[in-house]
Amino acid sequence: MEVLGRERGSELARERTEAETGGGGIERRDRPPSAVRLGSFLARDGSDGAAVWVDADTPHAGVVFGKRGTGKSYTLGVLAEGLAAAPGVAPVIVDPMGVFTGVTNDGGRVVAPAVRPAAIPPSVWPDLVGLDPTSGPGSLLWRSVADAVSDGADAVDDGADAVGDGPDAGRCPSLEAIGARVAAADAPDRTRRAVCNHLQLAASWGVFDAKAPPMSALVRDGDPVVIDLAGVPERAAGAVVRAVARGLYDARLAGVIAQLPWLLVDEAHAFFGGVADAALRTLLTRGRAPGVSLVCATQRPSALPDVAVSQADLLIAHRLTAGPDVEALAAAEATYLTGDLAARLPSGTGEALVVDDASETAHLVRIRERRTPHGGGSPRASDAASG
Repeated sequence: MEVLGRERGSELARERTEAETGGGGIERRDRPPSAVRLGSFLARDGSDGAAVWVDADTPHAGVVFGKRGTGKSYTLGVLAEGLAAAPGVAPVIVDPMGVFTGVTNDGGRVVAPAVRPAAIPPSVWPDLVGLDPTSGPGSLLWRSVADAVSDGADAVDDGADAVGDGPDAGRCPSLEAIGARVAAADAPDRTRRAVCNHLQLAASWGVFDAKAPPMSALVRDGDPVVIDLAGVPERAAGAVVRAVARGLYDARLAGVIAQLPWLLVDEAHAFFGGVADAALRTLLTRGRAPGVSLVCATQRPSALPDVAVSQADLLIAHRLTAGPDVEALAAAEATYLTGDLAARLPSGTGEALVVDDASETAHLVRIRERRTPHGGGSPRASDAASG
C-alpha cells in the first residue's frame, strides 16, 4: 500500500485503522487515515497490485492529464468521491461540461453559478466585459465599480460577516447600482452608453447576483459541491472560477471556514490566461499556507502555464498522443526520475502514470471504479438506435 503525497515518516504515515470499507467498496485492513483511494498498482502482467492512496491530510497542488476518452474526468470524479468521505476536507468541483452531477448520489449537491459583482476586482471588470482598461469606457467602468464597492451605496446587505471572503462578503453593490453610477458619471454620453451596454451583456450571463451567498458557504458543511458551468459563456465561467478560487483562499486566510477546501477544475486550460488566471496561480503558489488545494484536469497540458506543472506535487497522466502535450509532460520530468517519462505513459483506458513528489517516485496505476455515475462517456449511435 502506498499513500501518494504524504511525507514518509510522518505521524499519519505510521498510523493504521481497523478493517473498514475503502473507496470502490474494497475492504482494507490497513486503510490509512485521511487518504483517498485512487486505485491499484498496475503490474507488468496487467494484474492489480497493492492499493494506491492519495494524501488528503495536507494541501496539495495536482494536475490530471489525458487525451479525450482516456479517463481524465473519471479520475477527477474518483478524487472527488474520496474527498467527500475524508474528514476535515471539502471538495468543490468546477464542471464546465456537466459530467459530475452523479456526485449527488454520494451526498453532494449541484449548484448554479452565482457570483457577487464585488467578487471581481474593479481593475478586472474592463477585461471581463471586453473593454480596454485604458480607454474611456474601460476606465469609467473601473472607477464606477471601485466607487460602488468602496461606498457601499445602494448595496445589498445580506447580513454576511464583513470579514470572511474579502471583497466577497457583507454589503455588495448590484449590477444595477453600478450601472446607475455609470449613468450619473461626468463623462461623454457615448462613453456612458458603451459602459452600460457592456454591463447589460454581463447581466445577460445570469451569474451575477448581489445576494449570492459568500463562497465560504460552499464548503461549510463539508459535502461535495459541483458548480455546473455547462452552457455558461466563457467569460462568465472565468468570472465564476476566479470568484470561487479567490473566495476560498480569502475565507481560509480569515479563518471563516474550518475545512480544508479542494478545488477540482475540469478543462482547466480554459480558465488560465483569462480573468481566472491570477486566482488560480495564487492557489498554485500560495495555497498551501492557508490550506487550499487545487487539482487541474485537462486534455491539453501544453495549454497550461508552466507554473501549473512546476508547482504540482502530484501528477496523474493518462494517455497522451499530441506532440505538444507529450512535450509538456516531458518538461515536467523531475531530476529524481530516470528514463523518459513520456515513454512510460500507459495505453489503456483507466490507466495512469502517477508522479509523486513526496516519495520522488513514478508508478503505473489502474484507477478504481467509481461509486457514483460518471457523465463523461461518449454517446453511442447504437444506443440511440436501440432506444
